[in-house]
Amino acid sequence: MKIYSLQDFITYLEKNGELLRIKTEVDARLEVVEISIRAMREGMPALLFENVRGARFPLAMNVLASEKRIELALGKHPDQLGEELITFMEEALPPKPKVFFKHPGIARRLLCTIPKTTSRPLSQQVVSSPNLNELPIITSWPEDGGRFITLPQVFTYDPHTKKRNVGMYRMQVFDEQTTGMHWQIQKGGGFHYYRAKKMGKEFQIAVALGTDPALLLATVAALPEGMDEVMFSGFLRGKRTRMARGKTISILVPADAEFILEGTVHLTELRMEGPFGDHFGHYSNASEFPVFHINTITHRRNPIYPATVVGRPPMEDKYLGNATQQVLGPLIRLIHPEICNLWAYYEAGFHNLLVVSVEERYRKEAMKTALSIMGEGQLSLTKCIITVSEDVNPRDFHAVLKAIHEYFDPAYDFIMIPKVPLDTLDFTSYKMNLGSKMIIDATRDDMEKTAKERTSKSQDIERLLKTIDTRITDWNILDETLLVVTVPDSGREVVTKLTKSPELIGPKIIAAISPDVNIHNLEQTIWGIFTRFDAERDIVFTQEKLVGISPVFRGKMGIDATWKPGYPSPLVMSDEIIDKVNRQWDTYWK
Repeated sequence: MKIYSLQDFITYLEKNGELLRIKTEVDARLEVVEISIRAMREGMPALLFENVRGARFPLAMNVLASEKRIELALGKHPDQLGEELITFMEEALPPKPKVFFKHPGIARRLLCTIPKTTSRPLSQQVVSSPNLNELPIITSWPEDGGRFITLPQVFTYDPHTKKRNVGMYRMQVFDEQTTGMHWQIQKGGGFHYYRAKKMGKEFQIAVALGTDPALLLATVAALPEGMDEVMFSGFLRGKRTRMARGKTISILVPADAEFILEGTVHLTELRMEGPFGDHFGHYSNASEFPVFHINTITHRRNPIYPATVVGRPPMEDKYLGNATQQVLGPLIRLIHPEICNLWAYYEAGFHNLLVVSVEERYRKEAMKTALSIMGEGQLSLTKCIITVSEDVNPRDFHAVLKAIHEYFDPAYDFIMIPKVPLDTLDFTSYKMNLGSKMIIDATRDDMEKTAKERTSKSQDIERLLKTIDTRITDWNILDETLLVVTVPDSGREVVTKLTKSPELIGPKIIAAISPDVNIHNLEQTIWGIFTRFDAERDIVFTQEKLVGISPVFRGKMGIDATWKPGYPSPLVMSDEIIDKVNRQWDTYWK
């Protein structure tokens, strides 16, 4: 079945047993969120809420919240599509006609990248005055600043080059025709806004709500700056994307979307936006952002409003982010032939942990590669890069830890870069958009390093921990490499004691985590560590000294990843909503 719209996909999901319709009246504030989170974690189908209190339209959630639904959307596994694409690109450079005959499937997809315009768009079947109150816009977390549109596809055009960008930026609803526009650092829409301000030109934008999965995945993909998401969606879909001229604006909009919001962003107007529970698992603090004024809303007849929830992983963005990096990840080999594979961990909010496998052709090429990645597009927002050798699978965290155990020596293999741009959502430096980054090189190296220590036995570690600091309430060791301890308060002093203890031998890295993290669950451990430390502020080593102006580190590495005063709160659903959903759980599925 060819899928050109959200409704096409919902019909396809229902035929494949991947959709549940909920007829019970539900509340868009928190209730639908708690239902959706539970349903996703229990492996249930996508949800269509047909009766949302106070709204005119139904609400679709968890539409792409499983690997199976991602594969149904793309027509094949994203890993397979990614390998087919890189194989084609490597053979097609320089261009050779025979390559197109050798890879007809990819060639056909490439021919579909050119959008086409239509004068009869489904997204403009109904034209109405703006009234966001008619939409089932959700409130995700109890301390959110209000209702947020969470799956907006924002269409902007560079006022100078006319190049298009489609990005996803949360939109807080201020009133029935005004929203915030959360343009984070290093985002295409934000760059266009900057250019419009510099040129003093009116900045028209359009927001599509509810498109087919191909355009949605293209929107969230970390494409190189200047690469058109609409064209990439044609490649993913294998069919050209239909576009149409806006009703009140001069830019093109998706012809098959459920809703289109048309309007302008005023160049000098800012407004407090937030807080908002984001995909780092904490609230992002309120701050000033541009304001979007809606002129008109167009939509299909009988449209469906889409929404997603972000928060403490796993959430739906796990599947969206993994799929896009599976398709696009191999393409980095065109720029860096030494890279074999790479993987950004959803558990850490993607930007906080990237593992790269490198075939080193000369000493420390992996470090050069990591430094280069930290300057490229959205990858430049990565906080921690770990490099491993070509035979290590970057997606296997256990294999990565084993590589660190075998080959990481901080005297040679650690770099910390302070005071550089960081993801807007990262709060660990206490300065928006600024922070520090680090590189751990765990590739094989012929250089003579410090002798490996024997590993302490588990019973020895437990005895030692009790004698070193009584504040440690729990502990776990992963692959003889990463020792994680639970500390009720600040972990800096505890981590320092552990890294400097001559009796505690074996683990290369010691991390202190707060009690709200289950350190016996790998997914939660990765989240708890990599979202809660600043490299410059929160890392210690057994030995630290300066040689000239160069820092030299030796011994064990310690990370204070405890929650600290000044950090925003982690996301927790209210007891009232949890109790309500518990009581009504069986009624939702009747």
